[in-house]
Amino acid sequence: MNSGSYQIPEHGAWTLCMNITPTSIEYQLADARLLAVDGHQHLPVNAPTPQALLEAIVECWRHIHRRYPQHSINLALGVHGQVDPITGVSQTMPQARWKTPIEIKYLLEERLGVQVRVDNDCVMLALAEKWQHQGTQQDFCVINVDYGIGSSFVINDHIYRGSLYGSGQIGHTIVNPDGKACDCGRYGCLETVASLSALKKQARMWLKTQPEATLSPEQLTTASLIEAWKEGDVQIRAWVDNAANAIGLSLYNFLNILNINQIWLYGRSCAFGEQWLESIVKQTGFNPFDHRDTPRAHATQIGFGQLTRAQQLMGIGYLYVEEQLQTLV
Repeated sequence: MNSGSYQIPEHGAWTLCMNITPTSIEYQLADARLLAVDGHQHLPVNAPTPQALLEAIVECWRHIHRRYPQHSINLALGVHGQVDPITGVSQTMPQARWKTPIEIKYLLEERLGVQVRVDNDCVMLALAEKWQHQGTQQDFCVINVDYGIGSSFVINDHIYRGSLYGSGQIGHTIVNPDGKACDCGRYGCLETVASLSALKKQARMWLKTQPEATLSPEQLTTASLIEAWKEGDVQIRAWVDNAANAIGLSLYNFLNILNINQIWLYGRSCAFGEQWLESIVKQTGFNPFDHRDTPRAHATQIGFGQLTRAQQLMGIGYLYVEEQLQTLV
């Protein structure tokens, strides 16, 4: 398999690529060339403590290793929240019940005796785009609009993490200083308006005041929210439109500051479809640095990511590839 002029060796350790949250583990096994082995899997997880989450990861790895005992299988984890990729520490995990850091890399390497690499789940998506999407430019951004809203930037073909590994926190840009409290401790963050968790919370509060509503507040799920949107529920459409507008305005600021003209959207919110995307694009207005005579290859592009979920998961496996390339510099 190639990426530009790089050739990934055909023989070597396999990689179990995982996307980790306190409520789920998604995984895709990849061979030495980072080609998929079997299909990707999604497992619900009930992890009230860090120890429970680590145990779920260990059991998942052991299950795969029992199927392929002849192979050395390393781990690559895309973790929800803020991560230090050098130490492999999960610093904050907003969906978790705990607030303390977890030394994921050290603890798993001690338990399993294999190599472990850890980074943010949006970095996973950025690496997937960089290595598996031939049309991607050297400068681009991926945005994950799901339970929360995260992003990752690739600048000059390199992941930009920042000195504290907190870059890409687009979900915590303030869109309304007098808005709702956010888990980060501030008020009016984009996540409080435009994330799936915010939309569902808003819908549940409203449904409780509507005794004749067909949707049940307690049974409202992401799927039912999206279905109500598609069926034209006036109230939900208004909230989702407002969310899309807020995302678009935030992207406009990023376009002006970083002049990154290629943005790929991922996450379950993408199921809202083309109308949701059009609202986002409309609010970006125009990039003042994107003149009409700009070649299409360099013009501003905002669209849905095209990679399969298996490809997205395997993105985190390229941490090993990039680590090897750094030794050649």
